[in-house]
Amino acid sequence: MSARSRRRTQAELALGALHVEGPVCGVDEAGRGPLAGPVYAAAVVLDPARPIRGLRDSKQLDAPRRETLSLRIRERARAWAIASASVEEIDALNILQASLLAMQRAVAALGLVPALARVDGDRAPKLACAVQTIIGGDASDRAISAASILAKVARDAEMCALHERFPQYGFDRHKGYGTPEHLRLLQLNGPCGVHRRSFAPVRALLAPSGGAEPSVESFRAALFAASADVLLEDD
Repeated sequence: MSARSRRRTQAELALGALHVEGPVCGVDEAGRGPLAGPVYAAAVVLDPARPIRGLRDSKQLDAPRRETLSLRIRERARAWAIASASVEEIDALNILQASLLAMQRAVAALGLVPALARVDGDRAPKLACAVQTIIGGDASDRAISAASILAKVARDAEMCALHERFPQYGFDRHKGYGTPEHLRLLQLNGPCGVHRRSFAPVRALLAPSGGAEPSVESFRAALFAASADVLLEDD
């Protein structure tokens, strides 16, 4: 049995153990890792009578395929909702808590109360229903896969819109992630209003009190410290 099949079997067994009666929604986020832009989340209740072929983790799909599946999810799902948490909320709460807040908002906006929310990962948002966390759920649970696709497509669209306001950073290409191009343009232009000031590479470029300019060494140190965390596309 493959690792993916084992995860799916474990998830199905866990669901059965909960004795759930009623709608089950999948929940996932997009945009925890980037240095700029809001974090998005989506919640989806699939309709067994209207199956959607090709659902999988959004990272395993190219952009055109995600767009196509996003339209099908919106057309065929029993319920779906997308929500976000702002850059200001990310900096005030931290990225984990802001991600959970976006999930809460997405589930609340569904238009129905699910009996169970199945959430990708190992951290659960506080919801008015039962919650089941599933590590790797975006690859093993179809409703979570659908949520990951909606969240990713919505966030990418937002970053393309932000590119129109801040074309000097190339948000339409890297979507705010810490790519070499983005890091070069960030150091060249300095942070803008949609950069996450609590993230180390951005924080290193902000002038400390007294007006002293940050050094190249401090910026490089921040990049090294963040290389195993925020610079990786983890949604």
